[in-house]
Amino acid sequence: MKLLVSPVNIAEALAAVNGGADIIDVKNPREGSLGANFPWVIKSVKDAIGDASLSATIGDFNFKPGTASLAALGAAVAGAEYIKVGLYDIKTKEQAVELLRGVARAVKEHDPGKKVVAAGYSDYGRIGSISPLELPSLCSDAGADIVMMDTGIKDGRSTFEFLSEKELKMFVSAAHRHGLLAALAGTIKFQDAPALRRISPDIVGVRGCVCGGDRNTSIRQELVSELKSALTG
Repeated sequence: MKLLVSPVNIAEALAAVNGGADIIDVKNPREGSLGANFPWVIKSVKDAIGDASLSATIGDFNFKPGTASLAALGAAVAGAEYIKVGLYDIKTKEQAVELLRGVARAVKEHDPGKKVVAAGYSDYGRIGSISPLELPSLCSDAGADIVMMDTGIKDGRSTFEFLSEKELKMFVSAAHRHGLLAALAGTIKFQDAPALRRISPDIVGVRGCVCGGDRNTSIRQELVSELKSALTG
């Protein structure tokens, strides 16, 4: 399991790297669950973290394939290796596929080696979006590489409150059957580590728990190290 940590600036990114994070995922929580940061912030973090893997979120999207594709290209040009798009207000499989195909084409034509991450939301019922359990089958057809589950509303409720461990295992298994990597996020807590080891996603994504429980404060290196150890058992 790789640990993805989401900083907002260089200082937080370095704390995450020094704490043992495998993927540094630049985002902007002020603009939502997968809020996008500025291209120059992505580039500055890339320059600061050396060989560490860099991810960038491009937003919680409604059905605007052109806008999403342009944002994805911007993140790729700025240096992100993983480009993550949130299917926040996507209602149907057809909408999801069209948006993801545009994002994938924009990213892959720039650099075939970069990865597209399609993020659904475990609390899809309360935000009215497509179920993340539907995503593995359509993401491979749309050209995505990784399918992720997050929470759309950041109010302290966890992915584990919306979906059972059995459902999360099914999500991971479905992703693998379709040749995708699976990532789990969404107000993950330290006490979730045993369940995550049983579910065994390829990537676990966090911010709040390595900020001491408040995602609006700063990432702490020692908490990144503690979570990394907990996930590896």
